[in-house]
Amino acid sequence: MAVGFEDLNGTVRVPDKGMTLATTPKVRIANFGDGYSQRTSFGINSLAQSFNVTFNDRTKAEIDAIVSFLNEKEGVESFDFTFPFKGDGVVSNEDETELTIRVYCPSWQQTFSYDDFYSLSATFERVYESTGQ
Repeated sequence: MAVGFEDLNGTVRVPDKGMTLATTPKVRIANFGDGYSQRTSFGINSLAQSFNVTFNDRTKAEIDAIVSFLNEKEGVESFDFTFPFKGDGVVSNEDETELTIRVYCPSWQQTFSYDDFYSLSATFERVYESTGQ
């Protein structure tokens, strides 16, 4: 699959270049006397990842289709999202150039740019679950 996600009509929606991936390790910290502390990773999948994606200056119809898709998911249901990588430590297979993961979208924001051109920004949070297929 190409970079992006499939909307309700099966159309692949490709975000703008320059999307960001933020990674936050889940860590448990035990604090002891005299400033001593001990840290350990928490959980099986201890790296929380979120993507900030944008769809700038797109037609109203395209933004409406993306918004309909996100509204349908209601910030709860996950979906496949493919993003580019080049052996950057996200996965161990450095031969691949794209990775498809499960994400959900807890928030998105529309901008009414000009005429019939809109923009949308969204946050995709990675989840570790099966596709249910």
